[in-house]
Amino acid sequence: MVKTLEKKYLVMKRVLDLTCSILVIGLVLSWLLPVLAVLIKLDSRGPVFFLQKRIGRRGKVFTCYKLRTMVVNGQADENPAAENDTRITFVGRFLRVSHLDELPQFLNVLLGSMSLVGPRPYMLKDDHRFSALVPGHDFRKFVKPGITGLSQVKGFHDMGIDFQTIFSRYQWDAFYVRNASLFMDLRILRRTTHIFFTQKIGIWR
Repeated sequence: MVKTLEKKYLVMKRVLDLTCSILVIGLVLSWLLPVLAVLIKLDSRGPVFFLQKRIGRRGKVFTCYKLRTMVVNGQADENPAAENDTRITFVGRFLRVSHLDELPQFLNVLLGSMSLVGPRPYMLKDDHRFSALVPGHDFRKFVKPGITGLSQVKGFHDMGIDFQTIFSRYQWDAFYVRNASLFMDLRILRRTTHIFFTQKIGIWR
């Protein structure tokens, strides 16, 4: 499957992406984004959305949509936010912990630059650095990047960027590429939903 992903799987994956992204955009983003936009604007000056260039399938650069979680600064594309980064706003910290800042990426899924499931897309600087550290790192770019992925449900989402973490992420991403199937996608989505409602929902209590 690595050399030529089955056409039937790719068609079903795209149908799943379109169906879910349309439902989320229509039923959730249509009312939640305006609310979050007001909170972001009241909390700090700057745009509601944070647009960043990321590396997609086959190394193609695309614009990734996120909600802005930091004060406007010139280092956002060079230095990713650390755990206690002073650039993170009050509302931004809530958005990052809850992962609500990633909701606009359903627009990326609708447009076709991302999928629901796949390796997370890195920003340009990180992708170049990780590719130099891990031989064959570009193999993970054989499929579209995803909002969630196998390495994320295995616990490598909000961790640091030391070599062991980078290598472990790559191993899980490579495993996904080699074994990609609709069944695996559905299992990852189910696991992602479970993690969200059992761990992240606690921040609202």
